Amino acid sequence: MALKETLQQLGAEKNNPCVSISMNTHRTRPKTDQDKILLKNLLKEAHDRVSKEYDKSTVESLLNKIKTVRDEIDISANLDSLHIFLSNDTQEIVKSPWVASRNRVNISTQFAIRPLIKAYNRSEPYLIMVLSQNKVTLYEAVNDSIIQEVKNDDFPFTENIPATLYPEKLGDAKYVDDLTRNFFNEIDKSLVRMHKETDLKCVVVTTEANYYKLMQVADMPNLYHGYVTINSNKNTPHYIVKETWKLIEKLQSERRSEAIEEVKKAVSKGNVLTDLQDIYRAAVSGRGDLLVVHQNYRQPVVMNDNNSFEMVDDPSTPGAIDDITSKIAWEVISKKGRTIFTEQDELKELGKIALKTRY
Repeated sequence: MALKETLQQLGAEKNNPCVSISMNTHRTRPKTDQDKILLKNLLKEAHDRVSKEYDKSTVESLLNKIKTVRDEIDISANLDSLHIFLSNDTQEIVKSPWVASRNRVNISTQFAIRPLIKAYNRSEPYLIMVLSQNKVTLYEAVNDSIIQEVKNDDFPFTENIPATLYPEKLGDAKYVDDLTRNFFNEIDKSLVRMHKETDLKCVVVTTEANYYKLMQVADMPNLYHGYVTINSNKNTPHYIVKETWKLIEKLQSERRSEAIEEVKKAVSKGNVLTDLQDIYRAAVSGRGDLLVVHQNYRQPVVMNDNNSFEMVDDPSTPGAIDDITSKIAWEVISKKGRTIFTEQDELKELGKIALKTRY
């Protein structure tokens, strides 16, 4: 199941209880051996808490899942964090390339999907176009991983490469420049067709001079994220995507900064809430346009009957929701708003959480 569909399914579920387990993991041995021990301890904590806080006859299926879910997890194939979601009706395991803020067990009437929201926000599919002297290759990528090489009527380009045409004329600078621009225009039109099919933008692997020429003839310059240069001796797909991912990460950081600035500018219009109760009510009613939350901010609460709550210090307080910000974030996203989790300093001026409202 794709991450977006998993997020929607888990966010919509209401069950009592819903167990969410998040932990940081390692990609290589011997550190993965530590992950086995940590997972065992967190599952024991979850089992003990559920057994203590609920009638065993009502959570028999859940307790069985807690006992057996470890057998479904291949620790040797870990990424950077692991997230487990269990209820009487659900078992979902998600491995993420993003570090968890801490190792924890969350027990509530809804799943703590905050780590998935962060992963979804920062999971970015895009295209990589590699311009070389004798070939133009296109890849589909997500974050720092190549998904596949694109092979269709347009890609890869292996013919009509300027450097391979009429070698006797390569000393004519104007001829070569015109030939190169025509070639780049042809490439751009092919990429535009791919963009219309996939809605993906592109990072170009090339020289600054080539990228500048490409931008001059591009029909849709805004479909390009930018370019990176690489050592010609390091042109494997694995190396290339590590370099393009650095650019994407930079762009994502800039977008988070822009989101914070958007909220700041809305303060003067009276469209920003910083009180947690007000934020919750606005999110539930569908008024949330853009939620910004500090990565380390969590607040356990006990819900009241009148769409309000009492804040508590101990998440194990009977009837407590471990983290109301997870529920708020889902309310905003499910009603077509945006949610950003960040550690960026620009947020300090607003506090630990702020919501820009639609009206």
